[in-house]
Amino acid sequence: MSAELEHRLLAELDKIVLIDPHSHINPCSAASETLADLLGYHYYTELAHSAGLAKGQIEEPGLDPKTKVGRLVECLDRLDNTVQVSWLVALCQRFFGLTDDRITPANWESLYDRAQAKMAEPDWETQCLRQSGLERVFLTNDFDDSLQGFDTHRYIPCLRTDDLVFHLAKTETRQRLTKATGIEISGVASLRQAIDGLFRHFTSRQARACAISLPPWFAPAAVSTADADAVLSKLLTGKDLSADESVQLSQFVFWTLTESCAEYRLPFDLMIGVNRRVYPTGVFQGQDLFDQRVSLIQYQALFNAFPTVTFPISVLAQISNHELVSYSWIFPNVVTNGHWWYSNIPAYIEPDCRARLQAVPRTKQIGYYSDMYKLEFGWPKFQMYRQILARILTQDFVIDRRWSESEALALGRQVLRGNVESIFGV
Repeated sequence: MSAELEHRLLAELDKIVLIDPHSHINPCSAASETLADLLGYHYYTELAHSAGLAKGQIEEPGLDPKTKVGRLVECLDRLDNTVQVSWLVALCQRFFGLTDDRITPANWESLYDRAQAKMAEPDWETQCLRQSGLERVFLTNDFDDSLQGFDTHRYIPCLRTDDLVFHLAKTETRQRLTKATGIEISGVASLRQAIDGLFRHFTSRQARACAISLPPWFAPAAVSTADADAVLSKLLTGKDLSADESVQLSQFVFWTLTESCAEYRLPFDLMIGVNRRVYPTGVFQGQDLFDQRVSLIQYQALFNAFPTVTFPISVLAQISNHELVSYSWIFPNVVTNGHWWYSNIPAYIEPDCRARLQAVPRTKQIGYYSDMYKLEFGWPKFQMYRQILARILTQDFVIDRRWSESEALALGRQVLRGNVESIFGV
């Protein structure tokens, strides 16, 4: 009975047309051109490298796409237990006619050719969105992105602020900011004007969020104008900042960005806990890991100071989910947001999702986002989440709590789409 019920709920969840609230899609080249775009996803290159494929074999300069795929396919038999490879197989079955349950040295070349022909169809991007059940996709835009050349209704801009917060001391970053806003950074007043200019530009192009990934050591704090001006003046005269001064500058910029989020009524997506370059000799994007010493207590001043700003929060470590649930339980402006990166496997998603559904107000949960770089990954990743969600709704709500199927589905729809619409105003 429970299996049939779960199947019915999943079939209904599959009908929901989704808005993906976080991706890394290039809106001017959203879909793939060859299988190399898919197997080049960092999940596969880092897993292949971890399983013994030399970095030079993966990142050889001028490497032909088909040769790259052939090299990576040779490693797939070492990785076929992983959910990441299951995504790849599933999307190849759905989109490119793969009939086998493995991608192997015997079948990959014909698959490569079929996929390339399909991807070359002029409407492939639209086909991909339709078959994936995706209506709109949020982007991750550099602060100096012109936001030109794409449909901002289909691809929703999001102001990514990592460089501003953590790399403003670099001359290149300040030059980019000046070029983007027309404002020369000469002190705190001009910096604030430039940041305001970014928000005006992004909101005029229908941006619906600001976002940042944050290292474990960072703790937001208000920094006085005088202290910030002193640090910025020192920087602009060519002097090196001390470690404490660098932190102060980051805190000031972050706080100023949050003030702008309050003024322009944008949610501020916080992705908390990533340590960069833990494995510096790893492949591209396969160098960063989480640090379980991070705590949301570091953000208490922020949450208290900005009650009108909504903070959709992702945590990198599954062990941080309990803390995220409790903060969203208490703080009106803290929202649980997806299952990020190293927590994005069923073994972690299921208990995390179950805890959120049992403890957090239903209006404060963004169930899932793809984090994808190419459109083809939207369907298998969301499908993984839908299957887990259907299982939880079946067992915890219909069977254990005797909800009707329609009540359970209403909760599923709210978590999958309704809250994305209400929280981001789309």
